[in-house]
Amino acid sequence: MAKNKKNVYYCQNCGYESSKWQGQCPACKEWNTFVEEPVSVTRSSTVSNRKVADIVSLTEVEADDHTRIQTDIKELDRVLGGGIVPGSLVLVGGDPGIGKSTLLLQVCQNLSRKETVLYISGEESLSQIKLRANRMGTFTDQLKLFCETNLETIRAVIERQRPRFVVIDSIQTMFSEDVSSAPGSVSQVRESTNVFMQLAKGLGISIFIVGHVTKEGTVAGPRVLEHMVDTVLYFEGDRHASYRLLRGVKNRFGSTNEIGVFEMRQTGLVEVENPSEYMLSGKPHNASGSVVACSMEGTRPILIEIQALICKSGFGMPRRTAAGTDYNRVNLLMAVLEKRIGLPLSEYDAYVNIAGGIKMNEPAIDLGIVVAIISSYKNRAVDEKTVVFGEVGLSGEIRAVSMPEQRVSEAKKLGFESCILPEVSKEMVKDIKGIKIYGVRNMNDVMNLM
Repeated sequence: MAKNKKNVYYCQNCGYESSKWQGQCPACKEWNTFVEEPVSVTRSSTVSNRKVADIVSLTEVEADDHTRIQTDIKELDRVLGGGIVPGSLVLVGGDPGIGKSTLLLQVCQNLSRKETVLYISGEESLSQIKLRANRMGTFTDQLKLFCETNLETIRAVIERQRPRFVVIDSIQTMFSEDVSSAPGSVSQVRESTNVFMQLAKGLGISIFIVGHVTKEGTVAGPRVLEHMVDTVLYFEGDRHASYRLLRGVKNRFGSTNEIGVFEMRQTGLVEVENPSEYMLSGKPHNASGSVVACSMEGTRPILIEIQALICKSGFGMPRRTAAGTDYNRVNLLMAVLEKRIGLPLSEYDAYVNIAGGIKMNEPAIDLGIVVAIISSYKNRAVDEKTVVFGEVGLSGEIRAVSMPEQRVSEAKKLGFESCILPEVSKEMVKDIKGIKIYGVRNMNDVMNLM
């Protein structure tokens, strides 16, 4: 075995490897992302005797979805697609202090009642983990703790102990002695993730990896890290607020449209069973520019409050601000309002916000944004018991959206008395009683209802 050391350049954004420095990455087209790192290249003079996997027919493979393991945290199980798949590699990312370690420690608390769980920490000492665990309640002897950052040592412990579940906190602290670069570098993160992927698939162990998030909102290290794992979960929300959103952005075993809602308390993260009621808490009464819209996250309808503030611009170029939704989408909707119904919005500043800090980009909230802008412009409050949803086209038409029955049923359950929706969707909700339905075809119909 001969080892040769050389320096290579990695793109910090996508993991592209190059023998020389480049200003722009050829793969992801980002500028100034290449960093130089020394790596060790191991060459074998002979071909090793490796066990070759057998070739089988697809019809001979047995796969049972009932083999998923429940974490007893319903919000997490929903995002995972029904539970943990044995042998899966799950990446949990989020801002510092958002609650990643707290959530995974609660998962370990529940899973340790059934199986052996190994919690490997490279950032906290045993006493620090114990202090956090004391706030959550009692733990069983099946939860084992191990504080180590050396990848070879961790691999040997996992192969010897053979736990059913493993938590790595965090991947940026792990290092391999075969890679000469510093811990947290592109080479170390890729090597560590590759080792844990081999352990998960080879031994059938479910492994959770904690990944830090950069200021751009991506997992620190190359994007190839997200391609290597089976599932990528992101923790969102303001760290100074009490709620947290767990969103799946990649899932080989389920949908990526589901979200889980949690509330941070002294004892840990608590599930929010009715996020719509939670998001609407503190809504102002009889205030112009405030509208309740309905958005779908997977199979779950969530009612959100959309706020708009339209005021006369004091400068030559009016200001536009959007928080919680797409800025360009807001500009597009304002252009439709000005063109189709003649609102002189080019002379006004516009501020659009989704209350609570939540981010929504579903087209169904278009009508809510439009109604909020019209309400603020006219300084006329919308009925507090009214919910709106629908997609707005460039011709000013109101287009249909998916699952209108679930949206109207959720609004009725929370006590709303009327609903404004696309006319083409009105027929699908005619069987729902106890709530008034108003169908709109275009912007003129919306103006007539205001």
